[in-house]
Amino acid sequence: MCNVPGVHPDATPPTTDDLSRMLGQVLGDTAQPSVLSPVKVQSVATEVADRLMTAVAIGDYLPGERLPGERELATILDVSRATVREAIGRLQAVGIVEIKRGRTGGAYVRASWTEATASAVRRTLLPRWPELEQLFDLRCLVEGLVARTAALRRTDEDLAAMRVALDGYAQARTLGQEQVADAAFHGAVLAATGNPKISALSRDMLTRVSLGFPVEPYGEDDPEDYQRALIEHRKIYEAIAAGDAEQAGSLAEEHFTLTSDMMRAMLERAQERAAR
Repeated sequence: MCNVPGVHPDATPPTTDDLSRMLGQVLGDTAQPSVLSPVKVQSVATEVADRLMTAVAIGDYLPGERLPGERELATILDVSRATVREAIGRLQAVGIVEIKRGRTGGAYVRASWTEATASAVRRTLLPRWPELEQLFDLRCLVEGLVARTAALRRTDEDLAAMRVALDGYAQARTLGQEQVADAAFHGAVLAATGNPKISALSRDMLTRVSLGFPVEPYGEDDPEDYQRALIEHRKIYEAIAAGDAEQAGSLAEEHFTLTSDMMRAMLERAQERAAR
């Protein structure tokens, strides 16, 4: 279940009006939170490199995958292309990416973790952790809203798209295939809401918990996490297909704790490296 830090789990849950106010604050918030704010430190390239290493460590980008291009990264992080170029060079120097030339060239992820990763993860996540905990909780509430709405509005076409994505996830043989199928399933659930504003809110929350990168953190290849996600996807689908809005919402709220659990484990791993 989603829990607000500092609030007892038996406390009265937010009312519809409370949730509406929370969503309104997110939608109307023109000031970006620290996880998305422009990089402003003594060494901008160091901060960019740290954030990119952390994004790779938490599975925003997987081994073998191409990072976004310089122009896109500069836009995401609100820095210059020269700064991005310097940061990518640092990732190359520590063995996290390799640079390929040609039409399909770019920076390709070689490894999720190297000797330099733990320090970068600590520097990136520790200062942001209190806010990330709040964002994890809010994201669960938002995804519960998404699933409840989908259960009330889904069409036969929506359900068919969910089934295709479920089949893709069940047949996935690599972490990359899992990530693609996972995104397809949740995209189909979002489409079933029939409300672009709800979809935009969900994607905004994803970007915020992913350090500004618009992809789901996916951690490392873990058979237990895969089986848990597969089972939960099926249960969410069954609740939506049955039109059981409350069950769908509760299941979705629980399902999206996978992200916070994974990122917490990555931070603990980085801290353990420091203690050695």
